[in-house]
Amino acid sequence: MLCLGDSFDDLDAAQGLDAQDRAQLVSLIEGRVWHWVEGNHDPGPAGLPGAHHAEMVMGPLTFRHVAEPGAQGELSGHYHPKLGLPGCGKARACLLFDVARMILPAYGAYTGGMPATAPELRALIGAPAFAVLTGTKPLLVPYPARTGAGRGRRRF
Repeated sequence: MLCLGDSFDDLDAAQGLDAQDRAQLVSLIEGRVWHWVEGNHDPGPAGLPGAHHAEMVMGPLTFRHVAEPGAQGELSGHYHPKLGLPGCGKARACLLFDVARMILPAYGAYTGGMPATAPELRALIGAPAFAVLTGTKPLLVPYPARTGAGRGRRRF
């Protein structure tokens, strides 16, 4: 298991887990290879089992919290992209990817999200690129997303 940072709001939150929550988390970690990549909210070991890294390299892939311009083979989680399309309901968490990187969404209810069209994300993602909107019916769309009805959308 690999966690890409901001697993906790801050180090105090990790250390402040009640006994039952801590025991449940430790039971998930036991018997598994578990890696914590440090985030901007939890920049260091949280006193939990597993290996702690500023970033982690596995073969051609680099796992880090905040995406770095120009990186290749990068997976990151800092920006928590979300995207809404006309006719598809409210904005959904999405992952963005091009040939060089993938930016993952946030999966927790506590974390908000950054619009996938934000300048920070457009500056990181090259063309051609895609967004995958998460949910019960994942949706693949070109990125930057076309908003015309029915164009460029594919359900998995």
